Amino acid sequence: MSKDVYESPLSSRYASPYMLHLFSADMRFQTWRRLWTALARAEHELGLPITAGQVAELEAHITDIDYAVAEQREREVRHDVMAHVYAYGKAAPSAAGIIHLGATSCYVTDNADLILYRDGLRYLRSELLGVLANLAAFAREYAAVPTLGYTHYQPAQPVTVGKRAALWMQDFLSDLEELDHILATLKFLGCRGTTGTEASFMDLFDGDGAKIDEMNRRIAAEFGFDRCFSVCGQTYPRKTDSRILNVLSSLAQSAYRMANDIRLLQHDRQVEEPFEKTQIGSSAMAYKRNPMRCERICSLSRYLMADAANAPLTASVQWLERTLDDSANRRISLPEGFLCADAVLRLCQKLGYQGYAEFKYALQHETEHPAQTRPADALPTQNVLTYYCSGMLQMEPLVTSDALRDFADTLSHANRVVALGLNHSSVSAEQLAFRLNKFGVDCHMLWDDARMASYERVLKQGDVVVIFSISGRDFYETLVSEYRKNRVKVVLITMDPDSSLCHLVDISIVLPFLTYNAGGMYPMDETVIFFMFIEMLAEKLHQTLHRLDE
Repeated sequence: MSKDVYESPLSSRYASPYMLHLFSADMRFQTWRRLWTALARAEHELGLPITAGQVAELEAHITDIDYAVAEQREREVRHDVMAHVYAYGKAAPSAAGIIHLGATSCYVTDNADLILYRDGLRYLRSELLGVLANLAAFAREYAAVPTLGYTHYQPAQPVTVGKRAALWMQDFLSDLEELDHILATLKFLGCRGTTGTEASFMDLFDGDGAKIDEMNRRIAAEFGFDRCFSVCGQTYPRKTDSRILNVLSSLAQSAYRMANDIRLLQHDRQVEEPFEKTQIGSSAMAYKRNPMRCERICSLSRYLMADAANAPLTASVQWLERTLDDSANRRISLPEGFLCADAVLRLCQKLGYQGYAEFKYALQHETEHPAQTRPADALPTQNVLTYYCSGMLQMEPLVTSDALRDFADTLSHANRVVALGLNHSSVSAEQLAFRLNKFGVDCHMLWDDARMASYERVLKQGDVVVIFSISGRDFYETLVSEYRKNRVKVVLITMDPDSSLCHLVDISIVLPFLTYNAGGMYPMDETVIFFMFIEMLAEKLHQTLHRLDE
């Protein structure tokens, strides 16, 4: 971008490439074209005078947007939607006359917003899981380490470092629950006409309301929604925006609390955020290690909490069936809210390991800079790394295995994925959910037997269950049987080739279980093995999705 034009710091410094692409012009206007194509397809299938050839031509020109034509047309007509209808018609001339048939502008603008917000929330969910995974590992490691507690920021009775981290986790878990609730209840606007009465479609379908309902059901299903709002004006209810920005604000509140606590603790050198090898702590005082990440989290969180005030102010003044004074505000407040939440969670992840890549770096660093004091019977770091490499070599045949390929293919076609893991395996289930959501695969993680059992009533054909279990425990047998009654595919990731579950699931993948014997048995950390496998799976899934795109 030109350096003599203002650029938002959220896009230039803080937000992820995924979120920047999600709210890009390309993504927005291609989504409009996908919506117009879906509308034409549904109208064709339900008997309106639209041909399969017209639908096919629209399908073929979703991505080749001539922005110059659209911008020139908008200058003439002062209407962005009709400008893009015109540009789409130039690209697909045989379909020019049926684009947007019966619809109002909000059909593309509002439905596109709902699609983008849904996908943005799913991505933020994956980042939140990453934060929780880091905190969980930290809390377990320091569960019994005592530290001075504070009330009123005055010295009080001791607590443990792990317990304090659990307090931060509890806040983030409440955010996860609220985010999941919003995702589970988010509805589609559909194609509802100028004032929400569907009057234009009643004319097109000769008063057949059942066909209109079926049209909306088909369009919603094409974009992954199972429900439309039962009643609306021209737009979807702006209370939805309030719910979304409120949960983003809630994330900011949790992040601010954690980061501010760390800033206080860093003053006393009780806890410190990571400090990189070449980082400069202060321009004038080289000895200083300022909590810059935590300060940035607090700064961005304040902005995000304040941003949430835009939605209720907009929702409260809708002026009957529609007003346009929400448009300019929403173009800024919603995308900026998502970019800011993305930045905050990315920074929160940077307070610990972000996935396997950083873990590997830490291992390498430990090899180069071993600790000064070690237990007498501790396994030498170099030997640990040797055995990690041995584990990776034993896993190499999986790269080209039918099981891994089938697993990736199954995930690429899944409606949703549920990852199960008890005790130590729960961390691996969290990592899988984190990685899959990054790919746009809707993945939930369950870590207790009660919630696993409750999902028997939720899962259906098209869903996939992934079980992480070192031993392939018998506990899962009943669950697997119940899941499969609903024609749900089940995948088992285990280290026990003799597990009885291998014969009950659709796909079973057996990973190596390694030990090191030097006066005592040192089991290979199963989490490391699982993480290695997840990275292999991610690469295979990337290849599969790329092939499907082509």
